[in-house]
Amino acid sequence: MRKKLKIAHIHVWDKKNKGDVAIVVAIQDLLKQYLGSIQIVDFPVEFLREAKSLEIKKLNSCDLVVVGGGGIYYRYFMPYSVEIIKKIKKPIVIFGVGYIREVGARALTKTEKESIVFLNKKAELCSVRDNYSKEFLVSGGVDKKKIKVIGDPAVFLQEKKTKKIKLDNHIKIGLNLNYSGWRGFGKYKKEILESYERVAEYFQKKYKAKVYYLQHHPSEKVILKKLKVADIIKVDLSPYQQKYIYSQMDLIIGMMLHSCVLAFGAGTPEINVVYDVRNKNFAKFIKCPELTVNLDGLKQGELLKKSIEVFNKKKFYQEKFVSTKEKIWQKHEDFLNQINNLIK
Repeated sequence: MRKKLKIAHIHVWDKKNKGDVAIVVAIQDLLKQYLGSIQIVDFPVEFLREAKSLEIKKLNSCDLVVVGGGGIYYRYFMPYSVEIIKKIKKPIVIFGVGYIREVGARALTKTEKESIVFLNKKAELCSVRDNYSKEFLVSGGVDKKKIKVIGDPAVFLQEKKTKKIKLDNHIKIGLNLNYSGWRGFGKYKKEILESYERVAEYFQKKYKAKVYYLQHHPSEKVILKKLKVADIIKVDLSPYQQKYIYSQMDLIIGMMLHSCVLAFGAGTPEINVVYDVRNKNFAKFIKCPELTVNLDGLKQGELLKKSIEVFNKKKFYQEKFVSTKEKIWQKHEDFLNQINNLIK
């Protein structure tokens, strides 16, 4: 019988961001499901940049190091310290991570990119959430055969039924805005708000729909006050419960990446308003590139047109999401089995 494993989990530590929390708990739940009785020791992603000797010692007391939980390859966390990475003595597994570059943001510097490449070369197993992240790593010199594209772990976050939000038989439209630090929001603020308002008004008038605001970050409260949608219902629950609410919607218009990841995982048609390359690449990964609207297309009313089109094809997308999710699960299962074999 295998001893109880102790796993060091390095991940994004923003407990206010529902998407970040969703990925972290989804990974940890999957590890518990596949590896049996384990103890997880959490470390913030900043560990890779500025860990002290005692923290490194604590990490090396574990049996395995798992890096995963959001857009780990993000300029705010860069550069990693090659010297700290060298001091990691236990096997490293990189689990379903992603590269983030928002509209208008700078590219990573040579030093930042080289530190990411060093981490991947040292790791025993590497996986990313989309093909764009793989291309980013390959362009830096990581062997393409080493990198597995498995999708976002939050797709498989468990749903927990809740009665905290009253649901009925009305058509239900879910909305989400990204107001958690993306500096480009101000440039498109007018077009974003007006587009969302037009979508809500259309479904309220035509179908007597109820509109829900699916909050992913506390800072969204600020922009929600600017959104002129009658009788909007705010939803701010645990990630598990939030995903259940997603499963009850008929259509979701999202900006935060994980508003669309959770919608897809819950089998609910979604449209992704693209503010980052990761939004577009998630849509490509699930074989639905048409489920995006670019910021520059908002003035032309593309969001309303796309919303009507997707809503009218609701059953088609529900069925496609189910079949695609099964294929993504196989990728996750294969990777989890690789982890299991690594620690035998």
